[in-house]
Amino acid sequence: MSATPKNGVRLTLLVTFCVSLTGCKLVQLKKDTKTLQASTILVGTVSGELPSPGTPVIVAAYSRQGRTRTIVHHTSLHELAPYELMVPQGKYQVVAFADANRNWAYDAGEAAGQYAGADGVTAPVGGVVQQVDVVISRSPARAIDLPVGSAMPPKEVDISHSTAPGAIIDLNDVLFSDEYGRKGFWTPVEFFREVGGNVYFLEPYDPNRIPILFVHGVAGSPQNWQTVVENLDRTKFQAWFFYYPSGSSLNSMSHLLRWKLLNLQNRYRFPELYVTAHSMGGLVVRSLLVNFWEVLPPVTTFVSISTPWGGEARAEIGVKHSPVVMPVWRDMQPSGAFIASIYEQKMPPAVEHYLFFGHKGSPGLLRPNNDKVVTLASELDPRAQQEAKMVYGFNEDHVGVLSSAPVLSQFNAVIAAAYETTKKMVDVPGNRLCVDFSFEAPDEWPRPPMALLLHPTDEQQSETWLNLGPDASGHEYGPFPAGDYDVSLIAAGFAPEPVRAPVTIAAGQIPRIAFAMKPRGSLVGYVVTVDEGLRQAGTYVGPDEEVPIQSITLRGAGLTRTLIPSAEVEAEVDPAEPYLTGTDYVGQGVFYFCNLPAGSYDLTIEADGYEPYRTVRDVRPGRYEGELTIELTAATR
Repeated sequence: MSATPKNGVRLTLLVTFCVSLTGCKLVQLKKDTKTLQASTILVGTVSGELPSPGTPVIVAAYSRQGRTRTIVHHTSLHELAPYELMVPQGKYQVVAFADANRNWAYDAGEAAGQYAGADGVTAPVGGVVQQVDVVISRSPARAIDLPVGSAMPPKEVDISHSTAPGAIIDLNDVLFSDEYGRKGFWTPVEFFREVGGNVYFLEPYDPNRIPILFVHGVAGSPQNWQTVVENLDRTKFQAWFFYYPSGSSLNSMSHLLRWKLLNLQNRYRFPELYVTAHSMGGLVVRSLLVNFWEVLPPVTTFVSISTPWGGEARAEIGVKHSPVVMPVWRDMQPSGAFIASIYEQKMPPAVEHYLFFGHKGSPGLLRPNNDKVVTLASELDPRAQQEAKMVYGFNEDHVGVLSSAPVLSQFNAVIAAAYETTKKMVDVPGNRLCVDFSFEAPDEWPRPPMALLLHPTDEQQSETWLNLGPDASGHEYGPFPAGDYDVSLIAAGFAPEPVRAPVTIAAGQIPRIAFAMKPRGSLVGYVVTVDEGLRQAGTYVGPDEEVPIQSITLRGAGLTRTLIPSAEVEAEVDPAEPYLTGTDYVGQGVFYFCNLPAGSYDLTIEADGYEPYRTVRDVRPGRYEGELTIELTAATR
């Protein structure tokens, strides 16, 4: 729950907010909530060639009916980059083009490309569809289905606004005003369609300065951090900002932030990241850290300011009594599933958490001690305190805490100390690894997501996963703990040669390893179950390990294979191992079929208590078109 320091508006989650809304506002909020529950986020990466640097890239999802093409959502990128689009349930084509003349329309001769899935992309209800990748070219491998001259529907925002991670902004831009911050809370769908959700920079990336990611709370924006940034040592640190529709579910915003950070890490390979969050933003960050730590860029310092660690009791009132229930209210309930989920795992040991709280509020008959918005009981929830390195209290309210001289002084002291620790580590030579790789696949095919896996031969240490970008070959990575490792490179649709490379990492050494990525036909998927009341566009739904799968059968290209789950196999086999070695596998709700010839395959799944599932999928070695996310339907009695 955040507010803008400039106007001191006290934003709360009282259900009376809904009661005070005009009829039009209430109707719009109800419409947005229904749309979030019935939509899906498509994510992918646009690669290829641009006529010149700085040419805007337009990405659009559209439906087809006969000769009619209807643009459902579109966005603009300032470079070849990842994107996100929101669409209702249905089938869509996704196209990208270089808008050389900046007229917001696809014109003849403009470099373009289309998602190569045979029938486009199918969007289910809720969640995320990943790897909807597009390669653009002046001579695209596939004919563009969108007619020349097709114009994108108008938006309120300027065409120059980019949703690509790392877009450079001015904090005084109207998009970061109080008005847009409130829009992100009260009409999150409208906000996402116009503005998106993104990590923004104030200036080009500088490898010599540590990035600090600032995360706002309810109805907030990057402008909330104006005073903090003005007092930041910009010779040592660079300010980044996560701007998102704060009325959306916190789970979905955590997943969006993960997607943005992974892509920034793939591009810039920054060795360390500090994170600072105000109010509800702290919950988004903790969810990110405990759920995605193994694949995240290296976060070492986390400062939370006035975060409602125990949730907000008034959110529960809103869920029970409001005519419209916002997704974020469900997540803010003290006894709700989201608050419980962020404490199911401890904070990663590498993260030092500094908990800042304010106590300048007046208690009343209906409201205990607070900072004028969040109660002290929530700010000082014992579960958060127990894992904090230090806890600092200030005589400030929920808004003033972000412009308080004592708070700024303590904040700068914390990050200055962290900086000195970082500098000592970075100045030590070695403990790094240089990785080369090459793909045997046509240039016009999108490159798959990749992960470097370091498996220590000393079983006392844990595995290290590092996501790599498509242009990451030849770069150094680390530092890593000294020791002996077996290193592998995992890329969907490919088999690494060698499967493992033994490496010794030590001070003063930078060993070099190389992988040749050979095309391999594969089909990867996982089974999910979704609570009907919690479906949300952008909410990450992982594999459901509890679904009683009886068998998974694949038929096609002259072969038949059947997988039957085994508790013994699940207990003993690391799921990454069968994929690396090209072995079919099922376990923990995930399945792989490997070494498949090109062709069309019929996939069937039998699970106890669910209707049989069947789909047809095309497989081409070296061509990865995303994982299958399979939602089974409960059997009717």
